[in-house]
Amino acid sequence: MSKLISYKRHRFPPEIIAHAVWLYFRFPLSLRLVEEMLLERGVVISYETIRRWALKFGPAYARRLRRKTPSRRDVWHLDEVVITISGQKHWLCRAVD
Repeated sequence: MSKLISYKRHRFPPEIIAHAVWLYFRFPLSLRLVEEMLLERGVVISYETIRRWALKFGPAYARRLRRKTPSRRDVWHLDEVVITISGQKHWLCRAVD
């Protein structure tokens, strides 16, 4: 049985909490940089609060992402480009879901 994420007794809405935790784990940002990025959007919050959110909600977010199994209906986009290295052509392909 999956455990639901509870945002009870948190001052900020779940969208802000999820965005702060996503920024911290998705990009190589420090807690203070995440704090600064949120401040630019008008959200005044301490880096320490972001750290606590990352510890509390991070594992639950990761579990939800890992649980999603690929489906045949998933859409993948393939990006191809030809690059020349030392006069020799190479195909560089990248798949994006």
